[in-house]
Parts: sequence; structure tokens; C-alpha cells
Amino acid sequence: MAKVCPEITEPLVRIDIARGRGDELPQAITSLWNGATVLDLGSGEGAYSFLAATAVGESGCVIGVETTPDMISQARVNLIHSRFCNVSFRLGELEYLPVADQSVDVIISHYGINQSCGKAQMFREALRVLKPGGRLAMIEMVITQVLPEDVEEDGALMLDDIEDMLRAAGFDRIRSQTRPPRNGFYHVPAISRSVKNMTDPVLVEAVRPA
Repeated sequence: MAKVCPEITEPLVRIDIARGRGDELPQAITSLWNGATVLDLGSGEGAYSFLAATAVGESGCVIGVETTPDMISQARVNLIHSRFCNVSFRLGELEYLPVADQSVDVIISHYGINQSCGKAQMFREALRVLKPGGRLAMIEMVITQVLPEDVEEDGALMLDDIEDMLRAAGFDRIRSQTRPPRNGFYHVPAISRSVKNMTDPVLVEAVRPA
């Protein structure tokens, strides 16, 4: 069980992870282990950081990195009420992570990577902070057909593009699986609703070579 602060007596904040956002990443989180260090890219209000904190136990830790000050503020409020002592949230750029070299066992991201305007650099940073043998598990929207240029600039990429950038960054054992939207809907602020039928959520996993 994750370590909690004894001086906090409020019940754990309720995080609804099923509001149209799918359950693919929680499945990946179940493979975490006690003592692991986890980095949550684009951590938002902290929902998946808290799930990971439960999975890694009191000897593990979770770092959430978010680019938006308002989201960081809300995540820290949620953290106070959550009672977790093994979670921290940091404001920073995904392309220049405020995280030490080779300090992370697992990176998770739930629709967070599309926030980045420099994904190739972001994947290089992900490799830098992972320990040898560490892995990346992310859910992202990928383009399934040719889109107008202005839509592509909103953040989504073809799956082949993502896999190519991961390889170029130095990752191997790359695998992906398209996931159907839960209840026929998903919420991805960075991508216009007008093209949601042209994109699909996909689970992408990769490993830093040992």
C-alpha cells in the first residue's frame, strides 16, 4: 500500500478515471512493482499519478510533470487531500524534463505527449531519464488518415511517425496496439472534435536498452 501522511485525515480524493478516457493505461499500471520510480508525462490533475502511487507502494515514488500552471495547482490540491507522500508534481517542459538522468524505472503518459511541440526532443529526454532497461507506456491519439496541415499541427501524428521517433531516440522493443474509445467517446483537448473519427487511441510501449 502506498505511504500516506498520518497527519492528513481527509478521505482519499475521488479520481474518476473512467469519464470517457478509457482504461488502457490503468492496465499498464498494474504491471508496476513495489519500489519503482514512475514519471507521469503530462500529468494533468494527477489521476494517473495517484494510480501509479498505489501500485508502487510506500517504497516507490511518482513524479508528475505538467506544462500548465493551472493543472499543477489543481494536482497539488488533489495531492493534499489524497494523503499520498510518495507523489510530487513539477511544472516543466516535456522537451526538457526537470528530472535527473537515469532516475526513472517507468514512464507513463495518458494523452499527455500530444502537448509537446517537439516530440522528437521529448522522446530523447524520456530516454535520458529512464534507467537502462526502463520502459515507456503511453496512450496517445494517432492519425488514421491524411488530415489538413492545420489539424496535424494540433498534436496528433501517424503511428509510424511516433515509432520512428522512438527508434531515433534510442528505444527498442517498440510495440503498439490500437484501443477502441471507451463508450464510443474520448476526450483529448489538443485535437479538434471535428476530426475525432480520423484518429484512434493507441497504446505504445518501448524500452530503453539495458
